[in-house]
Amino acid sequence: MTGTLINVSTIVVGTFIGMAVKTRIPDHMSQTVMGGLGIFTIFVGFSMALESRNMLIVLFSIVLGTIIGSLLNINGRLEAATAKLEARFAKEGSGLAQGFLAASLLFCVGPMAILGSIEDGLTGSYRILMTKSIMDGFSSLVFGATMGIGVALSSLPLLIYQGALTLGASVVKGAMTDSAMVEMTATGGLLIVSIGINMLGTKKLLVADMLPAIVIAVILARLVL
Repeated sequence: MTGTLINVSTIVVGTFIGMAVKTRIPDHMSQTVMGGLGIFTIFVGFSMALESRNMLIVLFSIVLGTIIGSLLNINGRLEAATAKLEARFAKEGSGLAQGFLAASLLFCVGPMAILGSIEDGLTGSYRILMTKSIMDGFSSLVFGATMGIGVALSSLPLLIYQGALTLGASVVKGAMTDSAMVEMTATGGLLIVSIGINMLGTKKLLVADMLPAIVIAVILARLVL
């Protein structure tokens, strides 16, 4: 759970720095920093993808996984659920609640939290969560300056959510073959590349719809390798 603990720490520290500074970060600075993080995210994704020993498994995993995710409309369902929660808390008008909800959705809802937690639990590596931590830390600084302590409190559901995923992944680790872990990591790497592309704003990819590719990669690796 090292990656999750780092993630929680950066959110809390970022929030309190934002609350202390109370100044709005210029838009051009925010865009430049997030662009740099997007490039780094792509680099991390490619470094993971290149670990594959059978690229055809990764290819078919991405294609089949995306088809399944699209049919299930995972991305659409997540967006609809997020919109309902935002509308509910917006009506209540609590600044603390709004800050907590907005930050929780930003930090918890997304493929990076899932992929990073699984990577941490299966391999002990927290490359993805370290990248996410930097992103969340910068975001919490901005949110903290405008929404206050509610942003820091969002680290609690993050701890429970990502911690549970990490522990769950560590439990099934014994049932995973080395080849399955390698191909799952490589497939996840391409999803991380997609997240980086979204961060750069060059093209909007529905990464959540691609998440079933992780499971497909494990199944194909067990059948082929």
